[in-house]
Amino acid sequence: MHTVRCAHCGRPNKLPEASSGTPRCGNCHQPLPWITDAGDDTFAEVAERADLPVLVDFWAEWCGPCRMVTPALEQVAQELAGRVKLVKVDVDRSPALSQRFTITGIPALMMLNEGRVVAQRVGAAPAAQLRAWVEDTLRTPS
Repeated sequence: MHTVRCAHCGRPNKLPEASSGTPRCGNCHQPLPWITDAGDDTFAEVAERADLPVLVDFWAEWCGPCRMVTPALEQVAQELAGRVKLVKVDVDRSPALSQRFTITGIPALMMLNEGRVVAQRVGAAPAAQLRAWVEDTLRTPS
């Protein structure tokens, strides 16, 4: 569980890493940004079985561009609350996932829809560019 503060009313809400449906504020019922972590043992439950499309961020703590893109990804998750789930995967702690998805450069971003990879990109970008990429992916039939 992690706590997310509602952008509309300011109330803190506890969100599980995996659940069905779309997270909403317990006070005002507005959609909440769903940002969580996953690893080799939890990725299937947290990301692949999610009801929402999932933006996966493969990153590492030592990676400068990864640290630079994190606020942009969190902004996109906030702006698209209720439409997308952001799942962060630390490549150093999740070697099986890194190998499975052939991650050779980070930050590596991937969009999943119903557990299937529908788009991928490598490298940091500003929030507006990332949001446009995510929205284009959401509009494209999978």
